[in-house]
Amino acid sequence: MNDFLRVLLLQDHNTRVVMAGACLFGAASGLVGTFLLMRKRSLLGDTIGHSTLPGVAMAFLIAWAAGGEGRSFVLLALGAAASGFAGIAALWAVRRFSRVKEDAALAVVLGVFFGSGIALFSAIQDLPGANAAGLERLIYGNPASLTSGDSMLVAGVCLMIAMLGFVFFKEMKLVCFDEAFAAAGGWPVRIMDLALLAAVVLITVTGLQTVGALLSVALLVTPPAAARFWSDRLEIMSLAAALIGGLGAGLGVLWSAMAPGLPAGALVVLATSALFAASLLGGTRCGLFFQIQNRTGAARRLDREHVLRALFECGRDGTLAVDEKTLKSHRSWHTSSLRRALHRLIGENRIATDPANQGLRLTATGLAEARRIVRNHRLWELYLIEHAAVAPGRVDRDADLIEHAIDPAIVQQLEDTLDKIGNPGVVPANPEARV
Repeated sequence: MNDFLRVLLLQDHNTRVVMAGACLFGAASGLVGTFLLMRKRSLLGDTIGHSTLPGVAMAFLIAWAAGGEGRSFVLLALGAAASGFAGIAALWAVRRFSRVKEDAALAVVLGVFFGSGIALFSAIQDLPGANAAGLERLIYGNPASLTSGDSMLVAGVCLMIAMLGFVFFKEMKLVCFDEAFAAAGGWPVRIMDLALLAAVVLITVTGLQTVGALLSVALLVTPPAAARFWSDRLEIMSLAAALIGGLGAGLGVLWSAMAPGLPAGALVVLATSALFAASLLGGTRCGLFFQIQNRTGAARRLDREHVLRALFECGRDGTLAVDEKTLKSHRSWHTSSLRRALHRLIGENRIATDPANQGLRLTATGLAEARRIVRNHRLWELYLIEHAAVAPGRVDRDADLIEHAIDPAIVQQLEDTLDKIGNPGVVPANPEARV
């Protein structure tokens, strides 16, 4: 318990250093990944991540041949960056000078660079006197190996990317949502795309020690995908993605500190994936619980409005009481759903029981709402017949699908277009209309 509290409260200097570097990397990855996701190029991060492996191996071989320290993070990061940009150039060349589609080009570049990296790593293991121990941390990630200098480098790169994303947010937003309009407006779309790819390379290289080259795509894709369940506004989505990325990286580092025998990069990815799962279930924009609640509420509202309309039509414009059997014959309801709707309407004081006729009668509030519902239905029927040339035999079904989504502005437009207000034989009179 003492060790747990010590890690949780960040009492050790090394834990604070690792936590700061990992959280900054996660936040920057979420921000850059948001634009990557909106541009529908999420797999590009995976390709770039695998493309860095040959650069890491080549940087180690050059340092070993020169008699230097081949495991310097700065040197290996420079090699990874060069290899990552080479992968982007190869991808552009394949797309530019061949008929290969983008998904196939991504697979080709990924396979070639990853295969070359594995071959070079195997060759390094067989070199006499080449101490390759520690290189695997750049493949699978090892946040605990971050030093203060490494964390400062990570922080500098991440803050620079965050600042550029903030400054050019409006331009990137325009390119993401309407590339053709941005190009027509004179914006350098290709240069901005290259800048985004450069940011992806920098993020991938920065995260070599945090999650490794192979798992870097997870922090580029998972946080923005999770943020999508909370908002459909890019501003809020970007902030949420940065928050989720930073929180996931921080939780993964804490988890790895509690379980030092497990790979830290994988734990960071798993923690971020857990936040994605929580967003998938509880997101307030389009999470599963939110969708279920919305669908249930919409179904209840439709049943409620159908019952009010049936009481109005079966009860001679709402003047007579109607029994449950008549309501069931008017529309094919399940008995349980009809009774639930009736119970809710009684609780809302929209309908009341009529002991004399042993039926149900609309109250004054329910009558006004039922008249509005029927009026919208009739208005839409008339519009379909008069202006959309819909067959009269189908007009009731088509009107029944749309009447519940008509807002007051559309109702006013229908009234002005049809000019049939005040004709109770066709459309019920509007009690709110001024004479």
